[in-house]
Amino acid sequence: MTYSILGLDPANGDLGVAVQSKFPGVGGLVPYGEADVGVVATQAFGNPRHGTVGLTLLRCGASPAQALDVLLGGDPEERRRQFALIDRHGSVACHTGAELHSWDGWAGSASGRHCVALGNGLAGHDVVDRMVATFDASRDCLAKSLIAALESGERAGGDIRGQQSAALLVVRRDGGYGALDDRHVVISIYDHARPIDELVRCYALHRLSYFPSDTDKLVPIGPELAVELKTLMAARGFYTGVLDDSWEPAVRRRFELFLGSENYDNRINGGELLDLEVLADLHLRYGPLESPSSGDTAAAPGRFGGPRHSAERT
Repeated sequence: MTYSILGLDPANGDLGVAVQSKFPGVGGLVPYGEADVGVVATQAFGNPRHGTVGLTLLRCGASPAQALDVLLGGDPEERRRQFALIDRHGSVACHTGAELHSWDGWAGSASGRHCVALGNGLAGHDVVDRMVATFDASRDCLAKSLIAALESGERAGGDIRGQQSAALLVVRRDGGYGALDDRHVVISIYDHARPIDELVRCYALHRLSYFPSDTDKLVPIGPELAVELKTLMAARGFYTGVLDDSWEPAVRRRFELFLGSENYDNRINGGELLDLEVLADLHLRYGPLESPSSGDTAAAPGRFGGPRHSAERT
């Protein structure tokens, strides 16, 4: 009893799946994807082979409809399956097994521009219709569009049993960590009272740690920022010098080490520019930074103490 949405961003080729279910660890069962090939969601009594073999068929040139026919032909339990595919061109195919219509709740799918939503055990067809409408209306990146679609599905009633887990998968060629693989976004909420809200929170963390800085968010580190950042680094044990407004190479190096320790690995740029998203997150973690007068000694440890996001869980 699950609902999901598959989508393509035609502007950059991103492909993705977002899913929510009253079932633990849905991220390990439903979404499959390969950059420049396609994505698959397999649910109800899901068949993982529909994910792996479906991607192989798409990679070899089959259309989603052709791949669906092949997968159904080799599955004696097709009446209990629900799955969908979308390829790199935005073509879609979806199957809802006949047996699913006898289950509690509504089962079916809806397609839109470069997307398809599907679900079973739902409050009604409005769940998938709202998901598609939200995705089609979004002008945001694919990951945010998929999450917004999930939120719309939940507001329309979602899974009649409630919520438990959610996941987001977005694949992009060389779009992963350090541009060294294609896993642009991989987030799985295994068990949570409000898994979609937790997905939103974790995606924000993911952006800061895995994505590079937006160039329009970078500003020079002038005297005022230098004092503020030195004060913060002193409080966290990364700087022991005078809290003045200079920003020499040795301090820039300490700042890079500090950014690495705070998991901003992909936003390190030589220590001459500051990412405003990083500064905002530092404020969120440690509160407003009180810059001492130039020439003061290092701030006492603990001034900026406090957990990052009060709801953070591992």
